[in-house]
Amino acid sequence: MNLSGREIVLGVTGGIAAYKSADLVSRLRHLGARVSVIMTRNAAEFVAPLTFQTLSGNQVAVDTFQAPEYWNVEHVALAKRAEVFVIAPATANLLAKMAHGIADDMLSTTVLATKAPVLVAPAMNTGMWTASATRENVRILKDRGVHFIGPGNGMLACGDSGDGRMSEPAEIVEAIDALLNPKKDYAGLKVLITAGATRERLDPVRFLTNDSSGKMGFALAEAARDRGAEVTLVKGAVTAEVPTGVRTVEIESTGDLLEAMLREAPAHDVVIQAAAPADYRAAEISPVKIKKRAGEELVLRLEETPDVARAVGAGKQPGQVLVGFAAETDHLREHAAEKLEKKNLDLIVANDVTLPGAGFGVDTNIATLITREGMKDRPLQSKRALAEDILDEAMKIRGAGR
Repeated sequence: MNLSGREIVLGVTGGIAAYKSADLVSRLRHLGARVSVIMTRNAAEFVAPLTFQTLSGNQVAVDTFQAPEYWNVEHVALAKRAEVFVIAPATANLLAKMAHGIADDMLSTTVLATKAPVLVAPAMNTGMWTASATRENVRILKDRGVHFIGPGNGMLACGDSGDGRMSEPAEIVEAIDALLNPKKDYAGLKVLITAGATRERLDPVRFLTNDSSGKMGFALAEAARDRGAEVTLVKGAVTAEVPTGVRTVEIESTGDLLEAMLREAPAHDVVIQAAAPADYRAAEISPVKIKKRAGEELVLRLEETPDVARAVGAGKQPGQVLVGFAAETDHLREHAAEKLEKKNLDLIVANDVTLPGAGFGVDTNIATLITREGMKDRPLQSKRALAEDILDEAMKIRGAGR
């Protein structure tokens, strides 16, 4: 990462996650960035402004009417100074202010005035994050070009477990670096990405599926978009936020996925299949709800679903790069290498979903990137960081003409 001399304004709002922002400032300073911190009055109840002043080496702005460090209008000066404006943590209250143009303190006034890219790291109770008002505010901000990272899933300060954790400082630094030093090596390329789970109907109200959230596929879509690609996202059932700025194709079953991929894949330069299609489906779908019969077993007859990756591999176009995923629980490398050959892939991303921090529903992953030339292990990292590694490897393969 190269952040030397870059001007970063960090807004800190009133939440328990404010303590993480001290680590964020330290990391940014270690990378050579100049950091100016704005705190809300509530944030100052969690972490003393002196902490951020010491770590950043700059005065901390809290009061809109305090005497400015230099003879200028301080909120305007900070807004102009920023090369990227980061808010971490961002409360539901701050998101609401931003969405509706309310400027009633130093932070909301300054972010309204800035022309710099804005990166927001939300942190709040799961109920607040999933509330319809917050979802609408997030949608409004994303439509205006505000960048979001997280929130993650896990244990929250209130004792609940779910979405709402602020992303870790290391992940936020990666996102800042991507905004300040964007790669555009995918400009002019078309990238097709699949994400999420398929659903195989048993009857009108039940289906077979898996735990895929879509987070890995969405991280890939965002990374490819940010690197200049024209992205098409084929998505099944997901629980994560769908990226903006990409073309989206909705599917439900593995049969739908096959149809969409056979139609879309030939026109794309890079195809990354991160979705988790079901391997089996009901041999017969009941037209009515299957009723429970006391004391009787229910026997389902299942049949294999189409092998989508194999079908796409069979139709591989000259110069096209095909990337697949292998979510395994045992003999990871052997099973993944076998799939690489059988499905005519150039790269397969293998991950053991039994490892803590890897697999479905989490914001991190552990993977091995396997090509015909060898294997590269990727330790625990954010899914966005892994997405960048995958795109780097796919570009190398494309450049080598394999």
